[in-house]
Amino acid sequence: MPSPSGNAAPAVNERYSVAIVGAGPTGLTLANLLGLEGVRALVIERNATTVQEPRAVSIDDESLRTMQAAGLVEMVLPAIVPGYGSDYLSQNGRCFVSVRPTEAPYGYPRRNAFRQPVLERRLREGLARFASVGALFGHALESFSQHDHGVSLRVRRPDGRPVEVRCDYLVGCDGADSTVRRGLDVALEGSSPSERWLIVDLENSEVDSPHTIVFCDPARPAIALPGPDRTRRFEFKLHPTERDEDLLAPRAIERLLATHGADPRSTITRTVVYRFHARVAARWAAGRVVLAGDAAHLTPPFAGQGMNSGIRDAHNLAWKLAAIVQGVVGPGILDTYEAERRRHVWEMIRLALRMGRVMAPRNRLTAWAVQGGFRLLGLCPPARDYIAEMRYKPTPRFASGFLVPDGRSARRTLVGRLLPQPRVVASDNRTVRLDTVLAPRFASGFLVPDGRSARRTLVGRLLPQPRVVASDNRTVRLDTVLGNRFALLVWTARPEAVFAAADQPIWERLGAKRIAVVPPGIDREALPGIETVRDTDGGVAAALARYPDHVLLLRPDHYVAACIPPGELARGAEAVAALVGRTSEGLRGGSRAAPPAHRGLSRDRAISRSPTGPAPAAANRRSGTPGSACGPAGSR
Repeated sequence: MPSPSGNAAPAVNERYSVAIVGAGPTGLTLANLLGLEGVRALVIERNATTVQEPRAVSIDDESLRTMQAAGLVEMVLPAIVPGYGSDYLSQNGRCFVSVRPTEAPYGYPRRNAFRQPVLERRLREGLARFASVGALFGHALESFSQHDHGVSLRVRRPDGRPVEVRCDYLVGCDGADSTVRRGLDVALEGSSPSERWLIVDLENSEVDSPHTIVFCDPARPAIALPGPDRTRRFEFKLHPTERDEDLLAPRAIERLLATHGADPRSTITRTVVYRFHARVAARWAAGRVVLAGDAAHLTPPFAGQGMNSGIRDAHNLAWKLAAIVQGVVGPGILDTYEAERRRHVWEMIRLALRMGRVMAPRNRLTAWAVQGGFRLLGLCPPARDYIAEMRYKPTPRFASGFLVPDGRSARRTLVGRLLPQPRVVASDNRTVRLDTVLAPRFASGFLVPDGRSARRTLVGRLLPQPRVVASDNRTVRLDTVLGNRFALLVWTARPEAVFAAADQPIWERLGAKRIAVVPPGIDREALPGIETVRDTDGGVAAALARYPDHVLLLRPDHYVAACIPPGELARGAEAVAALVGRTSEGLRGGSRAAPPAHRGLSRDRAISRSPTGPAPAAANRRSGTPGSACGPAGSR
């Protein structure tokens, strides 16, 4: 019998490197990324198929970049509406602020409309590319136990019979009511406000504006969101005295739609009342078991970041699990997952809560004050552009985790940031995205401080994705050159001289590709072992202006792991090798505090000392230690 993933039916009596519970966007993205690295993985989903009803409706630039890494972006792009904005209306129907992002630092529009059922189908179809990945739909996880060398899962088949699945690592991507999280006895921390919202999904709906309309009327806060293929979603806030069943009545829904500009010819496909949550799991991992997506955090919908946060989790985890399986790093690298992701998740939750207060003012006085404040900001061009371009969205970066700090401030450092993806001209004269030059293959990653302040350093930041001209003269996004592997990237007019000292064994161990981006007008010589591409429109120069001739170590997820000053490759390699060596110490357990940062590279001068490793976490050790058992819990 063929499996739902398109491959031969997976054998449940075999051992897998990674088992993934939950076939939503997070789990399926993780499975595709692992498949690209040849990791033997199994997806277990209690439902018979992927979701059929609309859920998430907004996919951002970072998630599209992850789809690019998974080799699926060309399948996803035709099904989205790219680059839509938002208009916020007062109770009088006047627009007091417009959001119209035009910048695309990561290679794609910041905000895009999509349909989750279509995305999940594309992700599921993507699994058919991999002989190493299987999927079991209609199978429910009942319990699991972990021991020194793996995890054993008890899974219920569609016919009700139990079966055992064995794996090295288990990732719970099974939603808000996660069986895996409950099995670990991990609580959700945060709040669940009492607000209720009515969702109405429409098809065959003509719209006058391609942008989201936010009705910031305290009498009835509401949102109208456009979607692909003439779909549209309306959301209406319920008052405390209103009953769910009253607002779900067809006549009540018709009145709400009619007073908010809905096309009367639309077809209603779904109505539901939901309560949002702002909660994060107390721990994201226990030994060999890890939580991701809604199993680890629940985000209010107002910023459209719930699903996108889960896709960030998947990208962070995928290369680390692959690195462990392939023997490049030790299992201790999983201790960096929560350290790198937790703070950013909370930043997104706080952003959503702030946006919710603007969308749904408590009373007319609050509405007048907030809306008047935005009108005043609109008189100041820098403030107006800050809002219009969505620069208020938290930057993808982290200050601790698997990195080598460079000593620069958080604002100025590249370490720990996602690398931009400009288009470059590759050695064969093609203009391609930079990530293309790094052909898909396993890589590993980390961060070494560079001595710069948090504001100025690039370490720990997601590098932007400008366009570059590749060796074949194609103009592409940067990630097309980079691929999914480690890379040594330098912006320089003299690549041969800069890379001459990069002969340390650690770069070979990481499989790091060498890429030089040269300024416009500089001839690109064919250099052995170096991929040379050209900055097309100054995108690379803008991203790396503070790091000329520095060698940037990029992780497979395009975060900057280290920024090594000119002439310091030997010392930088020593810091990186020490960081990789720390991962062999084994799993210590998911404390919410990140381990102390490595004292790595000093700013623009030689490393004065070898990096020191993180001190063991003293508190909040993971539960689920070897030999422990976790019983049955909730559903996806």
